[in-house]
Amino acid sequence: MTEATTFNLHPQLVTDGIELADFPLCKLLLCNDSAYPWFILVPKVAEISEIYQLDWQQQQQLLNESSLLSELLMQVFDGDKMNVAALGNVVEQLHVHHVVRFKSDAQWPKPIWGQQALTPYSDEEVTALKAKLLPQLAVIFSDK
Repeated sequence: MTEATTFNLHPQLVTDGIELADFPLCKLLLCNDSAYPWFILVPKVAEISEIYQLDWQQQQQLLNESSLLSELLMQVFDGDKMNVAALGNVVEQLHVHHVVRFKSDAQWPKPIWGQQALTPYSDEEVTALKAKLLPQLAVIFSDK
C-alpha cells in the first residue's frame, strides 16, 4: 500500500449500508435491514482485508470503537446478545458487523447471514434511528 492510496467504501457496503458517522478510525454504517439493529464499522484504511493488517495503534482503536459501540447498542436496544463478526467472505474490505440479537428474533439462535432477504428501512425509520443514536455517539467520541 502506498501513501497515495485512498480509502473508499466497497461498492457492496455502499449499496447495503447507510452512512451514520465517522469515528477516529472507522466509518459507521447502518445495514439497511430493519429486521435487526445491525451496524458495521469500516476502518478508513485503504487495501485492508484483515485486522492483523492494521498497525498496532489502529488495532487498539478498532477494539475501542467496537467495544464502545457494542455497549451503547446493547443499552439502546436492550438486546439479549451482541454479535460481533469480521467475516469478509463476500466483501473483502475489512468491516466488522455489530448485530443486536434478541431471543425473540426470527433467526434466533442461528446466525443471520444469508437467512432472509434484507428488509430496507423507511426514511422515517432511518431518521428516528439517527435521532436515537447519533447524539449518544457524539458524546462517546467527542474526546477521542
